[in-house]
Amino acid sequence: MTLTPRDRGAFPFGRMQFKNKQLDLSRAHVMGILNVTPDSFSDGGRFTTVEAALSQARRLVGEGASIIDIGGESTRPGAQPVSVQQELARVVPVVAGIASELDVIISIDTSKAEVMREAVTAGAHMINDVLALREPNALATAAELQVPVCLMHMQGEPRTMQTRPMYQDVVGDIRDFLQERVQACLAAGIPTSRVMLDPGFGFGKTLQHNLTLFKHLPEFSQLGYPLLVGVSRKSMIGSILDMPVEQRLYGSLGLASLAVWLGASIIRAHDVAATVQAIRTVEAVRSIQEDDNGA
Repeated sequence: MTLTPRDRGAFPFGRMQFKNKQLDLSRAHVMGILNVTPDSFSDGGRFTTVEAALSQARRLVGEGASIIDIGGESTRPGAQPVSVQQELARVVPVVAGIASELDVIISIDTSKAEVMREAVTAGAHMINDVLALREPNALATAAELQVPVCLMHMQGEPRTMQTRPMYQDVVGDIRDFLQERVQACLAAGIPTSRVMLDPGFGFGKTLQHNLTLFKHLPEFSQLGYPLLVGVSRKSMIGSILDMPVEQRLYGSLGLASLAVWLGASIIRAHDVAATVQAIRTVEAVRSIQEDDNGA
């Protein structure tokens, strides 16, 4: 059964602690994307210097981003892996620069334990892992660092994930995977208060899989953890609208609004200002309290 926002109740989460910062999850927030990579699908090569990355971070915060998500290794379909040292060289100076200048929560988008540790030491407040802490030492490192983690589902790995992805039951399979990873976190000493979930739109999923997941988003919120949704400019929007990546803003805003309506707490986006405005309008509708007569 697919639940409506009224069935599940709007904004059920309280405050989440991010080291010395808090995020009030009684409302939805935007996570601004900052890829310091040469090959990301949308903005690769634009922010590869520290100064360019800091300038972009300032802009994202000014537009209303509550979190900046810094990634030093592309996870687009077909992406090639980078070494630990390459990734560290890309992200650590940017994390340190943002931490010293801007009052914003910093997320490190990585699957490598070494990068998690160095980024958090430099000032990052959370870990956003597309592999849900399955790489060597990632789980133990995240537990030791005592910062929130976002566990994402991905079938396969970036180089092959879009090669004929298949599921028995896409919603049930991904829900079961995320529940298993939550249990692994709990066993490693990561409390439920530091866990977020991400169904992983576009990561080892066909268009039909992605649309089905979107329709059933409330079932993931019902797991009891804040839900992060990232669909900004992705190929699913291009497939629906037959638009190139630079023309996918309106489709991204439509799905961001729908995601918040269906229970997402955090929207990961390239276009922060427009996304902030879109989700505020959704929140205005969701926050209205109706009496029994609907007045």
